[in-house]
Amino acid sequence: MNLLYVAGLGRSGSTLLERALAQLPGVCGLGEVVFLWERGIANNERCGCGEPFLSCPFWHEVGQAAFGGWDQVDVDRITALRATVDDVKFVPRLLLSGGSGEFGTRLREYLEYYERLYAAARTVSGCSVIVDSSKFTSLAYILSHSERLDLSLVHILRDPRAVAYSWTKVVKRPEIAGQDVYMPRFSPAYMSSLYVGHHALLEVLRWRGVPGVRVRYEDFVERPIQELRRVASLGGFDVDERAVRGATDGTLRLETVHTVSGNPSRFQTGNVSLRRDEAWRAGMPRRQRALVTLMTAPSMLGYRYPVPLAVRDDDDQP
Repeated sequence: MNLLYVAGLGRSGSTLLERALAQLPGVCGLGEVVFLWERGIANNERCGCGEPFLSCPFWHEVGQAAFGGWDQVDVDRITALRATVDDVKFVPRLLLSGGSGEFGTRLREYLEYYERLYAAARTVSGCSVIVDSSKFTSLAYILSHSERLDLSLVHILRDPRAVAYSWTKVVKRPEIAGQDVYMPRFSPAYMSSLYVGHHALLEVLRWRGVPGVRVRYEDFVERPIQELRRVASLGGFDVDERAVRGATDGTLRLETVHTVSGNPSRFQTGNVSLRRDEAWRAGMPRRQRALVTLMTAPSMLGYRYPVPLAVRDDDDQP
């Protein structure tokens, strides 16, 4: 099975990238599959099509094909398995000897749920390429142990100052109908440490032989077709511009995708404007910018983001 796994940190444009890929013939985007078990099966949150997960015709068929119905899936068992194998603290073991002993037994059981799900989605959609935008680094390592998956890594990146600032904002989760539920918020220092650590681990995974391509959010919004072609080359499929190009320059035409979880923007359809979204330049306090820059400077240099020698209120203004 040809699987494109979008890996990186949240608020980096992964939902936008996946939805654009899913407009292309032969490509099926599933959203953040890592959350399917809890948010989809257990909580029945809304699919990207707007329907509750358990009422969505696409996911109903996938559940039947994969497990004989979602009521046959032991969500508590998957949650327990995830706690013992799918966390960044297990990456060293996954890297060195993931398949051995009791840990290996749990790993194979956990992995099989994903393999069966991807296979069913491929059958139901009729697509040859499946996209999972879960982003979790540990899940990428787990999937690399599969003998059934032809895994490719789409390493999504964004300026760490923009990522850190975005995670301080209040964002409502519209997929939970009738309730005011918000996405978690994290400090810039915490997000900076995640930025450095997770991106480094993803580089190690590619160094270990998993094919991949880096996509910077800033490059994608400026040159979407070019960046889609780079990803398509990795996945072995073609880009039909007519399937995704918007009515005007700077837009993409994005239709409904059955994403199980993701950024709230997944519910927006039609001609979607592409923009860099650099609100952090004006909204991020100077001390926070300085801290994030200091903590992530080596990563910023490696990924071609400018590192100012001193942080001023007008730093990096266009």
